[in-house]
Amino acid sequence: MVKKVILYGLVVVLVLFVAIQFVPYGRDHTNPPIVSEPAWDSPETRALAKRACFDCHSYETVWPWYSHVAPASWLVYKDVVEGRDEFSFSNWAEQPKRARKLAEVITDGSMPPPQYLLLHPEARLSAEEKQQLITGLQKSVP
Repeated sequence: MVKKVILYGLVVVLVLFVAIQFVPYGRDHTNPPIVSEPAWDSPETRALAKRACFDCHSYETVWPWYSHVAPASWLVYKDVVEGRDEFSFSNWAEQPKRARKLAEVITDGSMPPPQYLLLHPEARLSAEEKQQLITGLQKSVP
């Protein structure tokens, strides 16, 4: 009896998992064209920003395999849309006022967020790299 309940439960979970794959939200993995970028102070600053920030804060998002599988696709898509709305390195002309907050969020550790770093350890910046990025971004902001 217990085995039957477990089996039915697994079948229901599997059917639900397959069904949610047809929900269209989180499927738009297009990257809009880049409008403008900062006048980077150095290639190293851009490389650090690309490594730690661009997936959510630019139009150069790299969509990993799990961003195509619901419900992870919903979460990734939501984070990218919100990240681009908050700040985008690919639409720099509209960003200078928001750019001044970059040093604060990098210093306090809220960016990149911990859940992103779990799946993207390469985005983890050392204290020295954080300072280099902050200094470079400050030089890149008019």
